[in-house]
Amino acid sequence: MIQERKGMMRGYKKLRVWQDAKALYVLTWKVFKKFPMELSRVRSQQLASVDSVHRNISEGYCRRSLKEYIQHLNIALGSLGESASSLDVYETAEHLSEAEFEEMDALAWKLENGLKKLVESLQEKDTHEWSDSFLVKESNEVYTTAADGLSPQ
Repeated sequence: MIQERKGMMRGYKKLRVWQDAKALYVLTWKVFKKFPMELSRVRSQQLASVDSVHRNISEGYCRRSLKEYIQHLNIALGSLGESASSLDVYETAEHLSEAEFEEMDALAWKLENGLKKLVESLQEKDTHEWSDSFLVKESNEVYTTAADGLSPQ
């Protein structure tokens, strides 16, 4: 059984947009891993753009400021746009079946709208910083060593 590790830095896992981004990556891998060798660059670029979506959602969530969070969500939207554009082209070029395209495009559409709504709701917030209660107070004593010529106070 896999142990679920919880904490403020992993709260992004509760976000519907992160869950959808994860699902889109998994679906993209299932479809694109079958691409022939001559399309390996296409496969690699598509996976990278989709991979960027969930990564930016989580990185933004873990940032300290609301402004940085929104910035990362907008980067995720940009990566999603890149991915959606590619899906359209690949379906037209018959690299994807209509069914594969529809399944991935529908999930990308849902994710796009979810990200836009999340950005809008965050922009309406009055505060621009995360709560200081999330910070861990610690001393620099832990980082000093005898080799530094310093001893903990």
